[in-house]
Amino acid sequence: MEKELMMDSRSVRKHEAIREAATSVFLDKGYSGTSMDDIAKLAAVSKQTVYKHFEDKEKLFAEIVLATTDRLDTTIDLLTDIPTDASNLEENLTRLARQFLTTLTHPQVIQLRRLIIANADVFPDLGAEWYERGFERGLATLAATFQRLADQGLLRIDDALLAANHFSGLLLWIPVNKAMFTGRPQDTQADLDRYAAAGTRVFLAAYR
Repeated sequence: MEKELMMDSRSVRKHEAIREAATSVFLDKGYSGTSMDDIAKLAAVSKQTVYKHFEDKEKLFAEIVLATTDRLDTTIDLLTDIPTDASNLEENLTRLARQFLTTLTHPQVIQLRRLIIANADVFPDLGAEWYERGFERGLATLAATFQRLADQGLLRIDDALLAANHFSGLLLWIPVNKAMFTGRPQDTQADLDRYAAAGTRVFLAAYR
């Protein structure tokens, strides 16, 4: 029994090592430029071991991409936690906006976004699932939060999901577009804080 547990533990460690190596190589070389040999070498396992854990490169890529949606859970939780305090609404939304921007402009998130878009024609279902489980889920959560604030008289909203898109667009348009075209984030934390404050002010000018 103890021997079996040790084998299971080693298997789990190898599985995680392969996933981490694959993430690094895919982000560095892209899907088409990555080989299973590259992944095996970085993970310090044999290519046969890689195939034992993952049937092929496509399935490994899919698992890597979809696993990243789990990392958005913390950010999505933040979207539900806006205090219903009328006097501090702008401060609370600005704080949320800063956290939202910092997460979604993280270098690895930007790299992953570019990787998924670059392969959207080859794996359209994978791109759609990543969007649904990640960004779309976040927008739906933000919309529900805005609706709660509207129900309590803090916001004036006819379409909560559209309002959530407006809020996100005001925050992300500048830094994400610059990062997507240049390949890496271009803005400092001070820049992101400025976008957060300005975007929140414009949003509240329309919706408060």
